[in-house]
Amino acid sequence: MRVHVHRYSVEPEVFEEFLGRREAAIDAIRALHPGLSRTTLVRLEDGSYTDTWQWDSAEEQGAAWASLSELPETGAAMALTTGGTAAGGEIVAVR
Repeated sequence: MRVHVHRYSVEPEVFEEFLGRREAAIDAIRALHPGLSRTTLVRLEDGSYTDTWQWDSAEEQGAAWASLSELPETGAAMALTTGGTAAGGEIVAVR
């Protein structure tokens, strides 16, 4: 299993709109790439967020990333974020 972890900030006054756009983006991605098995949004103590997306395989993740430009929902959601960073990895242990 693969994960991709995004870290970004969202201004409080647009947070509810961001949540709706994020949900639409996730739905659009899953409609084409059902290997997106879980997403988890966490508000950190400093007010920023981590957004972890878990994929069934590296192939599923790669196919989804390749199609992002075709999905306006993803750009609409990320347009409300600032200071974004991202990293991917492989799940090696879950307890």
